[in-house]
Amino acid sequence: MTKLDLSEKIVKLRKNNGLTQEQLSEQLNVSRQSVSKWESGQAAPDIDKIVALGEIFHVSTDYLLKPSELDELAMKAEMLEKRQQEIMENENKRKERQYCICVCTGIYLIAFAVFMLIKQVSWINDTLWNLFPGITLPVIILLAATAAAIFVCVKRKQRDGRQE
Repeated sequence: MTKLDLSEKIVKLRKNNGLTQEQLSEQLNVSRQSVSKWESGQAAPDIDKIVALGEIFHVSTDYLLKPSELDELAMKAEMLEKRQQEIMENENKRKERQYCICVCTGIYLIAFAVFMLIKQVSWINDTLWNLFPGITLPVIILLAATAAAIFVCVKRKQRDGRQE
């Protein structure tokens, strides 16, 4: 395992935290060129900027200034944990979408079946079609199915939000 110097650590930490040189420079109140010089090894940040870098990246100044394989391993472990958490969140979102799609499909199939049943049963058909002429009845059934689908998906999302 190689030991990183300060410039390499700044680049790695900035990228791992999803920051551009411009964003980091704004947080440190320095120019983007200063950050670029630090990262290329052409210049080193002042001690107050090193302290600020530690705070921004949640690392010690020792980590920034001293080459340590242990700190490198800790940073990699943290990166892996972050990535694992992102993967879990994405998987939960995928499952949530899949659940809502299945529920909505089921609700719309039931609504279609109800509509077909109403259309086939003549005594209900005459009464309902006289009561709701034209396409009013299919629209009402479609709106009720949509409301039910939205309700179920929102309730699921609220329930999942409370569990987290």
